[in-house]
Amino acid sequence: MPAASPVPVHPRLGVRVAYRLQQVLRPGPGYRWLSARIEASGPVRALFTGAEHEVKSGLFGCRMCGQCALPVTGYVCPMGCPKELRNGPCGGVGEDGSCEVYPDRRCVWVDAYERAASQGRVADLRLLHRPVDHRRFGESSWLNYWQGRDEGLWTDDPKMSPGASTEASTGASPGASTEASTGASPGASPGASTEASTGAKS
Repeated sequence: MPAASPVPVHPRLGVRVAYRLQQVLRPGPGYRWLSARIEASGPVRALFTGAEHEVKSGLFGCRMCGQCALPVTGYVCPMGCPKELRNGPCGGVGEDGSCEVYPDRRCVWVDAYERAASQGRVADLRLLHRPVDHRRFGESSWLNYWQGRDEGLWTDDPKMSPGASTEASTGASPGASTEASTGASPGASPGASTEASTGAKS
């Protein structure tokens, strides 16, 4: 694993405060106007983006992907996953919720589940995240958010959910064989399931 690989980060901002800020920063005419003015000036845009990086990297370990998923992952950055998984944990999560690559740290998705569940936002984790556009790395996600550029970052369309094609061809629901063999419902364990929110950026 390269030295520059992401390292799981536990958020320093409380989840309740984060969700309250989400409401304050929700897009509207005022933010749309402000973000347009910021983007109109190269130096101002660079200054704003730099300030965003300082704030979000300190609070969430933000890597400035420009396509922020925090509002629907319990305000835990999935880009902190060493494998950069944005649709749930890998199969290597430890029984204690530890990361497979960094056993001394918790899996970001276990953190995401627990934080989202504490605020009744587990449904957010069921949203399917589309692939990251690496051309947008380094951009301000706040500006992109206020300008409506990331409205399609995730979807709740059941036709796009993992295993949808398998279900259509076999008539069986995703994970049915696992449920039958183990007696447990898919997603029963926080570390093996992804559920959570919708909303605005941080």
